Amino acid sequence: MTNKKVSFWRIFWPSLIAGMVILTVIFVLFAGAIGSLLSSTPVYTVKDKTILHLQLKGDIGEISKSEININSFGMTNRTGLADLLYGFEKAAKDDQIKGVFVELQNARCGYSTATEIRNAINKFEKESGKFVVAYHSGEAISLKQYYIASAASENYGFHSSMFEFLGLGTELMFYKGMFDKLDLEMQVIRGSNNDFKSAVEPYFLTEMSDSSRLQIQTYLNNIWSAVRADIGADRNISIEELDRIAEKGLVRRVGQAVEYNLIDDVMYRDEVIQLLAEKINVKSTEDLNFKGFEKYAQNKFEDQQNMAHVKKANVAVIIAEGNVIVEGDGLASKNITKLLRDARKDDDIKTIVFRINSPGGSALASDEIWREVKLANDKKKVIVSMGDVAASGGYYIAAPATKIFAEETTITGSIGVFGVIPYTGKMLENKLGLSFDRVSTNQHAVLSTNQKLNEKEFKIIQDEVDHIYADFLKVVAEGRGMTIEQVNTVARGRVWTGKDALRVGLVDTLGGINDAIAYAAKNAGIQNPTVRYYPKAEKEAWIELIEAFEEEDNTVKENLIPAELTEMYKRIKQVEQMTGIQARLPYEIIW
Repeated sequence: MTNKKVSFWRIFWPSLIAGMVILTVIFVLFAGAIGSLLSSTPVYTVKDKTILHLQLKGDIGEISKSEININSFGMTNRTGLADLLYGFEKAAKDDQIKGVFVELQNARCGYSTATEIRNAINKFEKESGKFVVAYHSGEAISLKQYYIASAASENYGFHSSMFEFLGLGTELMFYKGMFDKLDLEMQVIRGSNNDFKSAVEPYFLTEMSDSSRLQIQTYLNNIWSAVRADIGADRNISIEELDRIAEKGLVRRVGQAVEYNLIDDVMYRDEVIQLLAEKINVKSTEDLNFKGFEKYAQNKFEDQQNMAHVKKANVAVIIAEGNVIVEGDGLASKNITKLLRDARKDDDIKTIVFRINSPGGSALASDEIWREVKLANDKKKVIVSMGDVAASGGYYIAAPATKIFAEETTITGSIGVFGVIPYTGKMLENKLGLSFDRVSTNQHAVLSTNQKLNEKEFKIIQDEVDHIYADFLKVVAEGRGMTIEQVNTVARGRVWTGKDALRVGLVDTLGGINDAIAYAAKNAGIQNPTVRYYPKAEKEAWIELIEAFEEEDNTVKENLIPAELTEMYKRIKQVEQMTGIQARLPYEIIW
């Protein structure tokens, strides 16, 4: 018997073709499955006798935002104030919603945002007659967490939780001593009379100036006054008594909070859940239907906005949030100017609400945005609503509006300008042995951080800073109907709260975003307002799938990278985006 050799190619080609056919079939099936999933996004439903569970577990921005978190391989969801306010409005009219269970978990926002949320809680209870029950637990209950939840008609707490009710305070870090040891010098140029523009003080002082201390003490007192007034009104406690409690440190634990009527009783969480079951008349706590308030609010707001972007809207709300920059992540003039221009040219849009939440930034970018706000206001009235912060460049872009709304606790003003040029030559020479030499055609051709500014060069930059400050005064005077001298009196880089800004003429009225929208519609003669927010929040179908899985899983995934390092990286990126002369809040406020 003879063995016949089989050609390699006779085996190879059939095997290759068969393998390709199998892979193609698998790919088609897989693609079809994925396509089917993406084309049928999860349907959001609410059962009868549902209780909304409000948690607020992180940053609260102006509108919600979802993105992939590479640290946790999950979703990072930022809750939007616009979503929350609309959620309370819809829940009040939703027969399937019986009440709200508040359990805050490290909400990060300013006191202006906190005020708007608690006002929405109050309005929800008053207009719907439905309950809001708050439960305080965890290692420590912060003042802001309690401030928001105190609007609920019922407040309970875990017996061993710490309770922080000590007033408000702040601590600033000064770098001059460290810079001296490093032979590093910061050459600071402020507007000539901008003594309140204290952002640069840590570079050349070792403690606060009198001006800085005055403005910080004043706005802390104002915010504390507003917080006490709101808590006192809801808990029926006098402002004097609340101040005494904080001054003497009388409340340090939940039990003491009950003793002084800050909360109603001490309870374990299962007891509160049982209380909720009794409120809606269900036999067992297992029969309770809880739904995440944030998800409910986001879903309702997205539905409303999808409709507003399809049909003709007559009120535009443009969100301006973050550091003012020319291009990049934040309040970029390249993006905001386009939105303002589009709204101005849209004949269906009768009025514009410009929502500002910004500490300022680039003077150039601020000027670009200011121009578009002015053009829009000349054609159709622009109403500004200030969030937690609308200061320096954030105030500059508000100045040409017809009317400015701010909360009592909004941080605003800071009408001033500064620049900082480091001198690194001495440090590099003494610490590293580096030296530098230069050749140029003209005297000032080489402006380097390794060469200290001479008297003439310093004056050149000072003149530029003063010129920008003079323009700032002129812009505000024109927009607010004041003289330059009147503006200069309340400017000089000084920070004001909304309450004092109203008194000195920098804002027109106290109120939140919904107050501004209602006024804008009425002022434009709109009887049935259709409100469209810009930029429109776009969400991919696959993100909705991940969110749905996470909601079913109901677990919180921890970041692999510590939050402190993530926050530090974010701030470094912000510093990298700073170019040119800055119109910025004197310091960064960490709420």
